[in-house]
Amino acid sequence: MLKAKNVKWLRISGACGIVTPVLTVIFVSLAIASYPQFSWVDNALSDLGVVPGVTAPLFNYGLIISGILSFIFATGMFVFLGKSRISRTGAFVFVLATVALTAIGVFPENVRPTHYLVSVAFFVLLPISMLVITGAFWLRGQVRMAVFTLVSAVAALTPWILLLIVRYVSGVAVPEAASALAGSVWIVVLSSKMLRVALRVKAS
Repeated sequence: MLKAKNVKWLRISGACGIVTPVLTVIFVSLAIASYPQFSWVDNALSDLGVVPGVTAPLFNYGLIISGILSFIFATGMFVFLGKSRISRTGAFVFVLATVALTAIGVFPENVRPTHYLVSVAFFVLLPISMLVITGAFWLRGQVRMAVFTLVSAVAALTPWILLLIVRYVSGVAVPEAASALAGSVWIVVLSSKMLRVALRVKAS
């Protein structure tokens, strides 16, 4: 039985998980709209973080806010996934991914090599955390969530693997967006489950 404080934290973290992808899309879309020269084929999303005017603040502060909210979501995973070693490891790796996401906004593209390192860290840690959490769901007998998490991890990795094999774009905006989208869908689904668990426990 979950303690009252854990139920409350599941509600908070679940809500943050729902809000985070929405805010990320809004801020990044506004940054792109404010910079007509942006090209999905030739640019990286991070190029927006060094454009003068309103573009850079929209992009950078958007990622910082999203990173903080996703960190709160990630802490709720420790409650939701349980106390097994693999569960805690997966949640911890995801926490590191959220820290890297925040750091992408804190250290824009012109802060070298820090920006490059935290960007790589985010896009590596995100699918790794999902792969570990796949194992956690499997061991708990939650096969459907395990399969969904595995598919999400593969979807987050595939754009980068394809880019290494076939340079289908000259920039990295497309694989960045595709990988982040896969992670976002997974976060929303997991957040919804957190909220349902919290509501069910409260109702009982």
